[in-house]
Amino acid sequence: MGFPATDLGAIWLTLRLAAATTVLLFVIGTPIAWWLANTRSWWKAPLGAVVAMPLVLPPTVLGFYLLVAMGPHGPIGQLTQFIGLGLLPFTFWGLVVGSVIYSMPFVVQPIQNAIESVGSRPLEVAATLRAGPWDAFWTVLVPLARSGFITAGILGFAHTVGEFGLVLMIGGNIPEVTRVVSVQIYDHVEALEYVEAHWLAGSMVLFSFLTLLALHVFNPTWRGRK
Repeated sequence: MGFPATDLGAIWLTLRLAAATTVLLFVIGTPIAWWLANTRSWWKAPLGAVVAMPLVLPPTVLGFYLLVAMGPHGPIGQLTQFIGLGLLPFTFWGLVVGSVIYSMPFVVQPIQNAIESVGSRPLEVAATLRAGPWDAFWTVLVPLARSGFITAGILGFAHTVGEFGLVLMIGGNIPEVTRVVSVQIYDHVEALEYVEAHWLAGSMVLFSFLTLLALHVFNPTWRGRK
C-alpha cells in the first residue's frame, strides 16, 4: 500500500513549508547570529533569550499569541491588512511566519557558535588584504563556519517538518493549504486509520534518522570529535 493523494498533498505542503522557512531563517537568522557572536552590548543576553524562547515555550502558547498578533485586531494583522496582504492565520504564509519564529533558535545558535569559534582574527587579516566586509564574509567566514551553517540548515528544516502544535493553532487543518504531515497523522489516528498513520509516522521516523545521520556526516563536532 502506498500513500493516498491526501497524504502526498500533506507531504508536499510540509516540504514547501520547511524549504521556505529554512531560506527565510538563513536570511533573517544569519545577521542576528553575527550580531550575537560579535557584540558586547548589554542587549546580547535579552535578545539571545528571546531567540531561544521557542526551545522552552509550549508551541500552543506561541501559536496562541501569534494567532492574536496576526488576527484582525493584532499589530501584525493590521499591518498586513493595511498593505493589502489580508490576514495571515489559516494560510500557508501564516504557517511560514510562525515556523520562522518557532525554528529560529535551531538556526541562529549553530551559526552563532560557528562564528564565535572562528573568531575575529581571520576577518582582520582579510581586512588588511583590502577585502571588503561582504567579500570577507563570503570568502573567509562562510567557508570557515560552514559546518555551523550546514547544521543550522538541517536542524531548521527538520524542526519545521516536525511541527504540530504551532501549525495547528495558527493554520488549522485545511487540505492543501495548512494540513501538514503531523496534522495528517493526527487525522488518521482520530479516524482510526492506523495503516495510513503507520505509513506516515514510519516515514517521519526514517526522516528523523536520516537527519541525525546527516548531522554526524556533515558536522564532526556534532558527535564530539575535535
